[in-house]
Amino acid sequence: MSLITALARLEAVRSGRAQPAATVRHRHLSERPLVLVPLTTAGEAGAPLGALVGTERDAPRLLVVPQPRDRDLRFAFLADLADIVLPCVDAYADAVETAERSETDPTTGKRVKVEVDLCADAPQIIVPSRAGIEFVRLLGRSMRFRRTAEQDPETAHPAPPRVPLLGRWLTHYGERARVPGSSLLLALTEVLTRHWATGQSSLEDQHLGALLAWIDPPDGGSGADAAVRAELARDADGQLLCPPAGPATDPAFDNKLLAPAIERYDRARTRFAAAEDGVEADDRFGELTAAEREIRALVASRTRPTWDAVWRGLDLLRALPEGEHVVDRWTRDRWSFTMHRDRVAAGEPPQPRRDDAVTAANKLATREREQARLEAQEALDDPLVMAGRRLAGEAFAGEVLDVVMTYSEGKRPSPRPLVTLRTEDRPHLGERTKVYRSLNGKPQAAEFVGYEGTEGSAGPGGDGADVLVVLRVLDKMGRGKEPEAGSVPEKGDRLCFTLFEHEQRGGAKLPDPEETPWTHGGPPGEADATAYPDPVTEEDLL
Repeated sequence: MSLITALARLEAVRSGRAQPAATVRHRHLSERPLVLVPLTTAGEAGAPLGALVGTERDAPRLLVVPQPRDRDLRFAFLADLADIVLPCVDAYADAVETAERSETDPTTGKRVKVEVDLCADAPQIIVPSRAGIEFVRLLGRSMRFRRTAEQDPETAHPAPPRVPLLGRWLTHYGERARVPGSSLLLALTEVLTRHWATGQSSLEDQHLGALLAWIDPPDGGSGADAAVRAELARDADGQLLCPPAGPATDPAFDNKLLAPAIERYDRARTRFAAAEDGVEADDRFGELTAAEREIRALVASRTRPTWDAVWRGLDLLRALPEGEHVVDRWTRDRWSFTMHRDRVAAGEPPQPRRDDAVTAANKLATREREQARLEAQEALDDPLVMAGRRLAGEAFAGEVLDVVMTYSEGKRPSPRPLVTLRTEDRPHLGERTKVYRSLNGKPQAAEFVGYEGTEGSAGPGGDGADVLVVLRVLDKMGRGKEPEAGSVPEKGDRLCFTLFEHEQRGGAKLPDPEETPWTHGGPPGEADATAYPDPVTEEDLL
């Protein structure tokens, strides 16, 4: 936790209201996101009980599994979910635009630019909390390997063709959610806590109702008091007034309401199956319908408050202006969506249960690179985030006092102007430390030369307020002997330099999966790798 975040949390405790942790919105929000509020059965990991899903705020679709232990009812739930999600995916997959991408020419081995299709937009899924993302990932893992009747006519429980397809898409979204800065699959609690600091713990922030109480308390009252009511307040029957943001349910709800309703449904279904004539069957069917309707009402009572809270949180986020680099990160999400669309269209097999060594290393490197890029871009987009980096000594801002033109030594001298900057910050500068500033959206590098005499102190570690930092500008000044106009700071400019790089470099190229050594899945040419499938685990079965 940064110092400025700690200060914001302390101020939230003192004032009773959440404090801004950002001045701009650092995540992309679609105009019509697909909101998913899942509900699971207690004591059975990943077993769906129901869900509210849809893109319309006032018209959500309610999906319910009256008996979560019934495999057929689960498949019906997943098929209904696929009927909602897959058309949304297909609608975005068909609208494309032309874009350039670098690829390796197989004949020359050089990188060349080619024109390819890029989806103009991508569907965005919003879930209430981080647990919802894990549920989406678990659903994808359990669905993408299901066998259909077309694939295996003798399979015991064939799944509809759209079920494994939905599993592949949910798996992709779950994997993409692990990439820092990605917005394809968002947990609303994590997005809100990125932009507001509350006076409660990070674990308590996962309760969407309590989090919104801190950010936007009712009637302008105390957010702390409203959060306590959201977490603990119950009605006369002992049920929570603000159900948790799922997918888990409250034990009081399970024991007092849900379990008896499921028992009544089981009894009604048993009596309906044992009916001997049409008249009795009609009566039993009415009982079964009433029991199912009761369970649907119970599921709706737990999911609808969270559904409304999600849209309320989206309204709060939309009130913030979008950060400058958000569009670039969303473009990378669109590339990810487009490439997975192409893999599905090409008939490639579903994602494996376990990644090979090269794929796992590439994923880890990508996440590390994206994390560093995200932290840099958020600081460049947001003065409040940059203030935290300045407090940590990772950036400094100040006024240009003097600029002296000097040149490098050599046959073709290049401009190397010396810039004297007065700052109140205390950056962690060492000999020839490189620093960077944003110039027309590109990083311009400079190196630390030293300190000049400071006002009111004998050096950078003194008691004075100001420090004079001398920097030598190194690049982005053109190829001529004289710098291009606007490329060199001028006296009186207010500048901000960072000690971290603005763009992240790619790592070393990894070998192809088939060329990995025996310690990582080789040696090459072994055909037995596909003969032994991965063992089935509990996560593969709902």
